[in-house]
Amino acid sequence: MKKFLAILLISVLMLSVLSGCAATGNAAGGNVIKIGVFEPVTGENGGGGFQEVLGMRYANSKVNTVDIGGKTYTVELVEVDNKSDKTEAVTAAQSLMSSKVSVVLGSYGSGVSIAAGEIFKENKVAAIGASCTNPQVTLGNDFYFRVCFLDPFQGTVMANYAMESGAKTAAVVTQLGDDYSSGLGNFFLKAFEEKGGTIVAQEQYQTNQTDFKAILTNIKAANPDIIFAPSSIATAPLMIKQARELGITAPIAAGDTWENTSIIDNAGADAEGVTLSTFFDENDTSNVIAADFVKGFKEYLKANPDSLSKNGGEGVAAVSALGYDAYMVALEAIKAAGSTDTAKIRDALAKVSYAGVTGAVTFDENGDANKDMAYIKTIKDGKFQFLKTVKVG
Repeated sequence: MKKFLAILLISVLMLSVLSGCAATGNAAGGNVIKIGVFEPVTGENGGGGFQEVLGMRYANSKVNTVDIGGKTYTVELVEVDNKSDKTEAVTAAQSLMSSKVSVVLGSYGSGVSIAAGEIFKENKVAAIGASCTNPQVTLGNDFYFRVCFLDPFQGTVMANYAMESGAKTAAVVTQLGDDYSSGLGNFFLKAFEEKGGTIVAQEQYQTNQTDFKAILTNIKAANPDIIFAPSSIATAPLMIKQARELGITAPIAAGDTWENTSIIDNAGADAEGVTLSTFFDENDTSNVIAADFVKGFKEYLKANPDSLSKNGGEGVAAVSALGYDAYMVALEAIKAAGSTDTAKIRDALAKVSYAGVTGAVTFDENGDANKDMAYIKTIKDGKFQFLKTVKVG
């Protein structure tokens, strides 16, 4: 009798396991849609990339299902690290294609986005950039979209701000071979000159360079009213500190990448007075959707100590808000397509209209968001502080 009961118990257990496997197989095979997260979480832009990923993860925690053709699909994030490197970006993009994702989000960093763009296009998988601002990301690529403003706009915003602050001369410092840095620097230069300003120095540095004393010495001799130095997060504090050590007192300005607390942590008091343009401000209460996002995102961070630490505290970075919007726009496209077919999702994406955290999102013929406003912030008392909003056009 005992032997019979033992055999019966084993049989029941085996049936339970097999039933569980079958159920899991069903869910994984037929009711999951994968969204690729193509971001740097290591390398020179790893800090900003991780903040962008946090926005996407938070969005997924809020809405992790989507209805397609009468069926409810679980939305699964497939994350890859492009390591802030163009070669690694291609490998990471190919990995996402092998994982059969239906749409891709990212990347922080225009260079890696441009490098991977052809992979997405060839596989007919739409990508939605959150903060990649260089025009080349979407130009000539029908499968790349983005929810942020572009560098020609951002460069003009900062040139306008410089002139309004009384600057008549400027120095521009950019990273050789970096699409974001060189692109934004050139757009600032062009806009500044068009408004009657004079560029008294143009300097370039190499990727991974850490000693900027030589180029900063040249800038000091030119005595500009302002220095515009768009760069990676890792480079920023080094350049700021070395400029102040050389006795350069001119205001230092940059673009959206400099909105990261690690710059303040590493540059310390030397970061005081730095100005930058960005996409979002957590204290702007004019947008109810944004206010709800800020409250929920802070709670999400506090519930995840590791994420809170890597984020640098409870501050809400603009790229986190953009990451959230990119995810929600992807869901809107999937719902509108009514299909998991990647080409249909791309076609639906072109027609999406979404009221987002960072403002309304619609796309022009290039796949670029129709946005015309930027936030200007400064570093004061060891914190990012809002100065003004600026519209161009």
